[in-house]
Amino acid sequence: MKDVTALGELLIDFTPSGRGEQDNPRFEANPGGAPSNVLVSLACLGLETEFIGCVGRDHFGQLLVAALRSKGVQTNGIVYSNVKTTLAFVHIDEQGERSFDFYRQPGADMMLAKEDLHLELISHSRIFHVGSISMTDEPVRGATLTALNHAKERNKVISFDPNLRPLLWDNLDNAKRQIEIVMQYADIVKVSEEELAFLTNTDDISFGAKQLFEKHHLSLLFVTLGDKGSYAYNENGLVFVPGITVKAVDTTGCGDAFFAGVLYELLKNELLNEDLPKARLEQILRFGNAMGAYVAKHKGGIPAMPTLSQIEEFIAHSK
Repeated sequence: MKDVTALGELLIDFTPSGRGEQDNPRFEANPGGAPSNVLVSLACLGLETEFIGCVGRDHFGQLLVAALRSKGVQTNGIVYSNVKTTLAFVHIDEQGERSFDFYRQPGADMMLAKEDLHLELISHSRIFHVGSISMTDEPVRGATLTALNHAKERNKVISFDPNLRPLLWDNLDNAKRQIEIVMQYADIVKVSEEELAFLTNTDDISFGAKQLFEKHHLSLLFVTLGDKGSYAYNENGLVFVPGITVKAVDTTGCGDAFFAGVLYELLKNELLNEDLPKARLEQILRFGNAMGAYVAKHKGGIPAMPTLSQIEEFIAHSK
């Protein structure tokens, strides 16, 4: 039985890597994609993970599959397309915050069809994890919904990170509509502060968290505020834990590392179906915050994910 199986995008993040002789910017090809970042992070922590998705029959597709395998992620759910592998160019400001330019018109991740799915991979997993980028276009949208229905019918815990990327949607009304469709399946959800405001039309985190939690009948909701910290919300109310202050080099993958940390804590301590008290939620948030802070100190998404010993050492030195 696998711990977590994820479906979604696997792509190349071209991250800044200094400047060339003519003072032109250099970019380094790093494997990335939010669902795959989560899986790699969990695998680095020692859990069993499996990826379902589509890459191109090109050099970048080969690089991505090799990267997942090198980190211990199983790739039995990967299929190949003649469409080129999706690319994202990451731009980082002086605070380490990033923005994206995508090359995905179309990209291979969009080509996953429901006929490509090995649904037994979901059947043999404790958690099924998805994002919203696989809901932007067909055929991957149909594949995502087929997988979600399969997971729901088999009482799998479903985790969801909307990971809103406005540039990948034809319009934001459709983005909200598709995200809310997935929310109806989800048990555990992580949103950023901006995504919470987008989905609830309020900047009040307490009110917005309650609204999102109750509207979609969630089990657990997490709200990340970058280096400021994070919130958790369940039937016992709202909990906040401040973040760990670090000098950020690249924030790519920080939210994914946070969510992986949360899922790791839930799985490791057999808490998936428990009514968690606030003290336990605080413990989970502290570990998630540490995961995000660690990744912010390193370049790239997948390459930055820590092992269990690395994150334990980081936490010990952060106290």
